[in-house]
Amino acid sequence: MKKILVVDDDRTLRIALTCALENMGYQVEQVSSGVEALETCLKNPPDLVVSDVMMPEMDGLEFCRRLRATPSGQLMPFIFLSGKGELEDRIHGHSIGADDYLTKPVDPRELAAKIETQLERTRRIHALIIQLMQLNSSSTVAELAIPTSLTMSESAGVSAANPEEAATPTPLPLTPAEERVFWEVIQGLTNKQISNRLFISPRTVQTHLSSILNKLKLPNRAQLIRFAYENGYQSPNEG
Repeated sequence: MKKILVVDDDRTLRIALTCALENMGYQVEQVSSGVEALETCLKNPPDLVVSDVMMPEMDGLEFCRRLRATPSGQLMPFIFLSGKGELEDRIHGHSIGADDYLTKPVDPRELAAKIETQLERTRRIHALIIQLMQLNSSSTVAELAIPTSLTMSESAGVSAANPEEAATPTPLPLTPAEERVFWEVIQGLTNKQISNRLFISPRTVQTHLSSILNKLKLPNRAQLIRFAYENGYQSPNEG
């Protein structure tokens, strides 16, 4: 049974949403603030988060931002459910790292569809991660050593019974410096950790990351990580 964390400071709405989700077959935990939500996610990560935006102590935007900065929260499905439904609000929510943004009141059927979409996406990502790990453990360094470009693994996401469906290696439009940062980011490392590993400043890391996101037309690092795993990109130096 998938566990969903509901975050809303309105007790009535929180209980109503919890009941609706439990009737759909989910296990639900509920909290009333971003502070409680972040603590819960770090101690006992849920499979998906449904969060309000406007809350005391820590609002939903800051909660999402901080969650995405943690290794366990990089790929956690996150849906905003808010009374703030203007276009700018929705865009800002996505730019912070949310996977979806719904406005109140919401039809339970639509919420259920959005939740299942995100859970299925996560299942695919986890399956690809396992496939990549298996591929790396069985491959030699020589087989993976492609020195000048980022390439798409021919095996990732493809059944061994259907090798003809493997993707053709596709280079990404990144500079060598951006490539190095790319590989570190998709491992879930923070800018500080990357700066220590690559011997550059955190500010330089952020500059490269911003350029990468711009070139790939992605809103944030969480979506970059998902992009990498969904498309089978892996470091040429792994093995």
